[in-house]
Amino acid sequence: MSAVPRRDTGGNGALLTIGEVLAALRGDFPDVTISKIRYLESEQLVHPQRTPSGYRKFSAADVARLRYVLAAQRDQYLPLRVIKEHLEALDRGEPLPGRADAGTDPTSDEALAAAGPMPAAEFAEAAGVDEQQLADYVQFGLVSTDRRGRLPAGDLPVAAPPRPWPGTGWRPAPARWRTGAAGRRR
Repeated sequence: MSAVPRRDTGGNGALLTIGEVLAALRGDFPDVTISKIRYLESEQLVHPQRTPSGYRKFSAADVARLRYVLAAQRDQYLPLRVIKEHLEALDRGEPLPGRADAGTDPTSDEALAAAGPMPAAEFAEAAGVDEQQLADYVQFGLVSTDRRGRLPAGDLPVAAPPRPWPGTGWRPAPARWRTGAAGRRR
């Protein structure tokens, strides 16, 4: 995820009320409520400005932080304590803890799991299969989608075409091999 600034440094940015923030977030996060936004503020994950009468006013940076928090909870199941550590690291300009960086194999199980969900077209391209094959894999239960139709990057090894065994030219029967692999990964 990209850096999420603590404060809007753009001077003339429009400030939003909590209701406007809720409306902006509802498209991606239908379960979010005003109470949830207030709770995230009480946990010091977002820092809206206050009017003289006490109303919250959210900058674009505050909304970006809320999106980051909500996405990290939903997509990576991270606890708020860990999300707060990530935000503090970003505020200090440091890389996120536990991210796949240089020197780490980007295809390792840990790196793939941290990559999060991918749209179907992007997943198919990364796996080296066409979208019809991917649809078949989903239908047969080899890989699964979330409610938005995205697939976890951690399932890429299951969807990737099997490689020939070195020196033999033989390829395992794809469906049976994939079914066994899918069963072991779950």
